Amino acid sequence: MLKLSLDAMARQQLAAARGSSAGRAAHTVVGGHANVMRQTVIALTGGRELGEHENPGEATLVVLHGRVRLVSDKDSWDGRRGDLLVVPDARHRLEAVEDAVVLLTVAKLAQK
Repeated sequence: MLKLSLDAMARQQLAAARGSSAGRAAHTVVGGHANVMRQTVIALTGGRELGEHENPGEATLVVLHGRVRLVSDKDSWDGRRGDLLVVPDARHRLEAVEDAVVLLTVAKLAQK
């Protein structure tokens, strides 16, 4: 069994993001690229974003700290601490409305 403190991980990643010229930091806590499921804590400083990209499979975001906006085409969804956002099956980007940390969970789709 593995037990992690998401609050502690969020604090660590936010400190790393604040110290980074890119204004972001991430750490995979469960799984990885070779696994079907991957969970990653991602921190972004206010005003930064993860640029538009494809959805690699089924994915959700849980906001651990701050506020974010998930944008896909003309649609957007705002999230704050405690919110769960389902990532659309389309190109999308994630904006940090203020300093924010999310837990991204991705289950990759099977290759055809």
